[in-house]
Amino acid sequence: MAPTALVLVAHSTLLAQGCAQVAAQMAPDVVILPAGGLAGAHDDDGLGTSYDLVERQVRQAFRDGAVHVVLITDLGSATLTAQSVAEMLDDDRILVADAPFVEGAVAAAVTAQGGANGGQVLAAAEEAAGSFRPPRSAAPEVPPGPPQDQGDGQVVRRTVELRNRHGLHARPAAMVARRVGEFDARVWVNGVDATSVLALMGLGLTRGARVELQATGPHAAQVIEMISADVEAGFGEE
Repeated sequence: MAPTALVLVAHSTLLAQGCAQVAAQMAPDVVILPAGGLAGAHDDDGLGTSYDLVERQVRQAFRDGAVHVVLITDLGSATLTAQSVAEMLDDDRILVADAPFVEGAVAAAVTAQGGANGGQVLAAAEEAAGSFRPPRSAAPEVPPGPPQDQGDGQVVRRTVELRNRHGLHARPAAMVARRVGEFDARVWVNGVDATSVLALMGLGLTRGARVELQATGPHAAQVIEMISADVEAGFGEE
């Protein structure tokens, strides 16, 4: 299990549950608990946020073995509720993110899946808004040509074609980001940082699209080979 858990605080039960479901698809080893609506606070599950529910989910995350818990909220009053819980519990292991709800949850989940600590997961969530469409200039400028042997200043390149029906959507994007994290290399996909799930999804690549892979570092060739194999296999999808 990943050491950092997430609690998603939203005004709607369905919103919190849906966001948790999306994030969990990309981070199967992360504890992700929804805390949406007024479930348990009133006779009906109306819109709003419940201090008791948020506190209960935070405590549950720690019981599940989390070392840190990062709270991600949808709107202002949800943030106030989350901050109140963190202040009352007075535990440095509880962190409240200032982040977009869905994008922050996805970025935080994928970062936590890689074993990151609470501070790193918090930073990933808070940087999510600006990472959805990073500039294409983030990739190194290299002349066209076949992949080169990795080494200082050299770039390994390969072009592959997306084969799976829905292209580079959330789950395949998370697979690429996790794959990159397994190697000592920097990787770009069509000019964006391959460790950013949101940046990869923001490319909008569909079936049949050309995927330009570039990598530098000691394991550049290996990571390009592995990602290429995943793409060729359709990421295990149709």
